Amino acid sequence: MGGPVATFVSYRLGGTDGVSIEATKWMQALGSLGFTIRRIAGELPVAPMPDDVVVEWLALDPPAGAPPPDVDAFTALLDEGDLTVVENVCSLPMNLEASRAVAAAVDRTRSRVVLHHHDLPWQRPQTAGITDLPPRTPSALHVVINAASRAELATRGITAVQITNAFDVEATLGDRTAARAALGFADAEIVVLQPARAIPRKNIPAALVYVDALAELVAPAPVRFWLTGPAEDGYQPVLDALLADVRVPVSQGLGPTPADAYAAADVVVFPSTVEGFGNPVIESIIARRPLVVGHYPVLDEILAHGFELFAVTDPGAVAGFLANPDAALLDRNLARAREHYALAALPDRIDAAFRAHGWTSW
Repeated sequence: MGGPVATFVSYRLGGTDGVSIEATKWMQALGSLGFTIRRIAGELPVAPMPDDVVVEWLALDPPAGAPPPDVDAFTALLDEGDLTVVENVCSLPMNLEASRAVAAAVDRTRSRVVLHHHDLPWQRPQTAGITDLPPRTPSALHVVINAASRAELATRGITAVQITNAFDVEATLGDRTAARAALGFADAEIVVLQPARAIPRKNIPAALVYVDALAELVAPAPVRFWLTGPAEDGYQPVLDALLADVRVPVSQGLGPTPADAYAAADVVVFPSTVEGFGNPVIESIIARRPLVVGHYPVLDEILAHGFELFAVTDPGAVAGFLANPDAALLDRNLARAREHYALAALPDRIDAAFRAHGWTSW
């Protein structure tokens, strides 16, 4: 390997979940800073890289027969690199045994360590009682994606730097015509997209109430609801019951690409109650789509930049927008996204954090 080696560690990498997507952006940023990248994860579903290492006990749901964690062997893996970036494993302990093993290895490794926190234990009811994570490794650099997490860590004696999620604000828009044809959407349909997995905090009931109300307001124009993600964490029976009562046609599954999904949609609905950041907010803005939101705490940090979004409690506002589109509103939102969330600035932001932490050479 040429140059310093950055090892990324997570339950899964290379997928479509938010942690995987942001980890990939960090890999690209560190690559531009001269690092060679390798990945260690319990699951590596797509796009294998030559130096990938699959560690079965690290998966969110380890396969039958997976060996128990071996802290010494895992520490040796980390020691092979110059920098270890732990993506949420020590932040949100969804596999507690794995989280504690990785935390122990972080304490022992000779590698420099970044703990990249997308969520924290006390931010989810199922992990709120876990108090030994994230680890207090003195030399580690803690990075959070929102100001609330930074403040919460500070009250627990951990200093963190905030580097918000970043986005390709100059991305090419998707192919609306081809995507809608591939997905079987009629030309006249108003497609309301919820880009989310089916889990409780994504608040699918609120999205469905909204879609039904919007359909009444825009009638006789037909409306379709589109949920991209699968049900997880045992939510399928709940989802089935919810969808059985919806009065509009429903589509499920991913589009050809995320950009195509946004292009194929007419409205994006995102009524989540809890998010570490909420990537669809900025993605929708880049795609120039009207965005309907509920409220989750971190959303306030995004709205502070002046974005103009629609409330899930007011379907009439989007009905009016669809009747009389306001291109200037979409332009203003895009300008603010370019100012505050540009992916091109990520390498410099990471490098500045490293230097402030005293990592000036490798």
